[in-house]
Amino acid sequence: MKIGAITVGQSPRTDVTADIMGIFEGKAELSEKGGLDGLTIEEIRKFKPEEGDYVLVSRLNDGSSVTFAERFILPRLQTAIHELEAEGAELIMMFCTGKFPDTLKSSVPLIYPCDILDRMVPLFSPNSSIIVVTPSPKQLKQSLDKWSQIVTDVNVISASPYGAWEEIIKAAEQIKGLNADVIVLDCIGYSQEMKKVFAGETKKPVILPRTLLARMISELTDR
Repeated sequence: MKIGAITVGQSPRTDVTADIMGIFEGKAELSEKGGLDGLTIEEIRKFKPEEGDYVLVSRLNDGSSVTFAERFILPRLQTAIHELEAEGAELIMMFCTGKFPDTLKSSVPLIYPCDILDRMVPLFSPNSSIIVVTPSPKQLKQSLDKWSQIVTDVNVISASPYGAWEEIIKAAEQIKGLNADVIVLDCIGYSQEMKKVFAGETKKPVILPRTLLARMISELTDR
């Protein structure tokens, strides 16, 4: 099955595919595009978020991360969709848990991790209480605003999946003392190893978007 993947950063996302391609058991051929592909760091810096912008954080090819406003890359994402369609993608998955406007159009199924998370997280939270981990302090309010519409009790902390490992460990230790049904690592950048750190430190269930996305799509590749 030909599957397209779009990152809001730069492709290929080898950090993500390292965790998910095994889930497809060789039944999927993946083609990737990125919203920041072909841009220099100087050009990307011009996408700096301003007050009221929807903030995204993603990875560049050199392994570093950038923070930028969603509005700057929407036309580039639409171009990426068209390119993947032209290459024969039967569906396209978004390598980002952010929320995107319905102005993005695709002739094949366009799968957003946020849509999966929005529906599944409440099912795993009988007390409607969750802890959300988001990459940047600039995303704390937008994350709280979003999840407060879905569950009753939300704690949001920031810890970048693209920074020092100590930041992940510190966040896990911070969460350890908080009450919640489940932890949501709300970025495609969080890895299986990071999930293990949060689960081991807190003894709470942890939802990892990249593998959740791949496991759902793998149902369609088994044919």
